[in-house]
Amino acid sequence: MNSKNICVVGAGQMGQQIALNAAIHGFKVNLFDSYEHAMRKAKKWVNDYLQGRIQKGKMTEEKVMEVKRNINFTKKIEEAVADADFVIEAIIEKLDAKRELFSELDKVCPTKTILATNSSSFCPSQLATATNRVDKVIGMHFFNPALVMDLVEVIKGPETSGDTIDAVEQLSKDFGKDPIILMKEINGFVVNRILGRIFEEACRLIEAGIATPQEIDKAIEKGLRHPMGPCKIMDQSGMDTVYLIRVQRYAESQNEIDKPIGIMKEMYEKGQLGKKSGKGFYEYNEDGTIKN
Repeated sequence: MNSKNICVVGAGQMGQQIALNAAIHGFKVNLFDSYEHAMRKAKKWVNDYLQGRIQKGKMTEEKVMEVKRNINFTKKIEEAVADADFVIEAIIEKLDAKRELFSELDKVCPTKTILATNSSSFCPSQLATATNRVDKVIGMHFFNPALVMDLVEVIKGPETSGDTIDAVEQLSKDFGKDPIILMKEINGFVVNRILGRIFEEACRLIEAGIATPQEIDKAIEKGLRHPMGPCKIMDQSGMDTVYLIRVQRYAESQNEIDKPIGIMKEMYEKGQLGKKSGKGFYEYNEDGTIKN
């Protein structure tokens, strides 16, 4: 059993996977969300996933029972963070919501607690200033699906301490991940700055009627040997996340190159968010597989 206590805030797709990954690696984890519906979905997903691992021979029943004992679901934030060494935030990509949460976490967490954001776009300094522990605020960006993807981007804010960086780098490794360290913060970090341009070009090709999402994904998967095409990735991440990141980036830069692509805005406003809504560039079955 790992001695560190973890709290994950946000029981959506990323939060539940981060929490389960920690539990599988022997950490005691509290998964917190104030929404009852989100908590019910997270509990069901965790149970279904673990049962599936037993059926596929990937986990023993004893291991599954151990993992279940490691993860606790709660709607009480004070309970969730009572003895937390690390809090990993995984809520909606809206700066005001994240700053409000970090301000509250700063008040209710022990002084030892490191506050990490899984934000895919916001820099640590944008959240650290909502707290009185700027040295303990850091970026810890997982990739979707967090149970599978090896990389974690660890992002240092201007006042993040060396001890905090070292602790989160080691935590990432203890989670079974392979971290990279960004010693300066930059909007979008490394992967999403590059991936964002791929998303942009894919959407422009679709808008222009040059190729379908299916053909674009096939081209990238077969031609560049990427394991997943950009349209599938956008569906996996959620168009709400993809669109809001570009909105935020454009608001900061006022550079036309960062402006959200029309099809992104249209899909976001229609609620065609991808796998989470059942329809995005593809249509999905209830089990999350793409409809034929």
